Order: sequence, then C-alpha cells, then structure tokens
Amino acid sequence: MSGTYGSVMGDRGRLVVPATLRAQQHWESGTPLLFIETANGVVLATREQAKRIVRAQLAGADLVADLLDERRAASEAEDAA
Repeated sequence: MSGTYGSVMGDRGRLVVPATLRAQQHWESGTPLLFIETANGVVLATREQAKRIVRAQLAGADLVADLLDERRAASEAEDAA
C-alpha cells in the first residue's frame, strides 16, 4: 500500500491528514504520531510503525561486531602513530 497525499500547513503549523490516508492507516482522532526526520525527508508514523521501520533497517546487522571492528581499527591506527 502506497500513495501520495497532499496537505497544506495551516496557521500555527497545523496539518490536516487526508481522510483517505487516515482510514487506510486506521488513525483515529487522538492517535499519537511521530515525525521522523531522515536524510531523505520526513516520515509520519505511529510508534508501532516506527518500530517496524527501524527493525527492518537493522535486520541482519550485527551492530556489536561493527562496533568492535571500528574500535580495533582505531586502536591499530593509534598504535601505528
């Protein structure tokens, strides 16, 4: 499911989320939403949607191994200096 929806920012920074999008996303009045700033723009999502986005981005990543590799490389560079 994807689409493009337009909205105009009103006074005091208010946005109206189009009814079709609200219905498709099951966003009711009072639903907490997050604005997530990325290098490519801003993502609007619920907390659960944001968790799924982050988990998908990190899938298969071994962050501990990456950090250890970075630390080892920095240590080797310090030793060589």
